[in-house]
Amino acid sequence: MRLAHITVKKVEDYLKTSQTILIPVGSIENHGKHMPLGTDWFIPDAIVRLVEKNSPVMIAPSIPYGATDNIYGFPGTITIGTDGLTMLLTKITDSLYRYGFRKFIILNGHGGNQKAIETVGLALHKRGAWLANLNWWLMAGELHPEWKGGHGGAQETAAIMGIDPSLVDMDYIHESMALANDVAPNMPTTGWSTVNFKGATVIMPREYVNYSGNGWYGADAPDQATPQWGQEMLQTMADYIVDFAAEFDKLPLPQPHQ
Repeated sequence: MRLAHITVKKVEDYLKTSQTILIPVGSIENHGKHMPLGTDWFIPDAIVRLVEKNSPVMIAPSIPYGATDNIYGFPGTITIGTDGLTMLLTKITDSLYRYGFRKFIILNGHGGNQKAIETVGLALHKRGAWLANLNWWLMAGELHPEWKGGHGGAQETAAIMGIDPSLVDMDYIHESMALANDVAPNMPTTGWSTVNFKGATVIMPREYVNYSGNGWYGADAPDQATPQWGQEMLQTMADYIVDFAAEFDKLPLPQPHQ
């Protein structure tokens, strides 16, 4: 059930039996030369379309923008920052809380959004409400380890292929990954904000402009992706969320904090 598609009266009727709402959140950011900037938005939005077929849960409009400050250097990337996303989610959940929603499921498509989501979740908990943050790409890899992937790699490429193969630029899908932006020869990049020094991980936040030759990152090469993999993965995530939403709706609310 789409919040944007129904009347006020139907919202009132829904709240007589449920306090749960599902909110997809993504980002507009680089995902390599082969992938669309809207990847992190398209995938959660596609999953909730599948959820809608088998669940009565209320679904809010998808949020396309997120916190992408560390890869702002790639043309087309749009960031509202952690502070902007925190404010946006706070305003949205405050509005919904006013009418009786107390159980918020965030279907997140972008790792950089997590700090904002957790901040809003803690604030809601203090007010006697729940927020569950479902990071689809991590959960998919837990449900099926062979689906585990990195940024713009085979996992996300498969998901986009499962939505619309024409969104993937096949001219660049075979380009290899070559991590760049090493801080120094003895401090190679090992992750988004990490380097290795003498065998230990050090966090050094920085903005990436060219963190790999093709713009993807991880162990899963994009050219291993298939539409069939993507379709199965999207449906598996949707089925999981249908089950989770049903159980989440049964949870007793936490006690508000003074």
